[in-house]
Amino acid sequence: MTTSTLPQTSPYDGLVSRHLNRRISRPIAKLLAHTPVTPNQVTVFSLGIAVASLVAFATGNPIAGGLLAQAGSIIDGVDGDLARFADKSSKFGSFFDAVVDRFSDSLVMLGLTVWAASGAETMLPWIAGFAALAGSFAVTYTRARVDESRRTMFDNGITSLASRDVRLLLIMIGAVAGYGVETLLTLAVLAIAVVLLRVVSARRVLE
Repeated sequence: MTTSTLPQTSPYDGLVSRHLNRRISRPIAKLLAHTPVTPNQVTVFSLGIAVASLVAFATGNPIAGGLLAQAGSIIDGVDGDLARFADKSSKFGSFFDAVVDRFSDSLVMLGLTVWAASGAETMLPWIAGFAALAGSFAVTYTRARVDESRRTMFDNGITSLASRDVRLLLIMIGAVAGYGVETLLTLAVLAIAVVLLRVVSARRVLE
């Protein structure tokens, strides 16, 4: 398959990926397709960006932390596109990417929580951070547990609003604006609401 015949978006893309991230990640992937760089190396690099985001947040640099979180979201789309452009797609690559994404999410969320909790006199930032992280994992898990033939049922509409790309964009916006706890609470409420909607939808469709 040539790069010109590849679809412009993946059926698994979230709202932000479809309208923003792919516009940047695809050109990068096309360039890398002519180099020895492998999709798995890009996946590891995205984990490094998440580590850098954690360090930025933890050292009191929320703007850098937020921008790095969004950069990691964009790079997360490069490995898949590169795999298709270079004809290096594999089941392991998809599995490896999914595992690394969970660690990346944890690192970014931990960094945001540490920054939000700095100077706080209550446990609210930590509670909000835990709820946001648990909710984000539940969003991913609800999709993974649906039968593969019906997995795209959560890729459009209101049940897709807490996808990974949306969450990382919200982290960037909240961090740049200087709202740590508020961002964590928003992420927690959004993720938990979407999980509940998915449970209702899954019961209706799967039964």
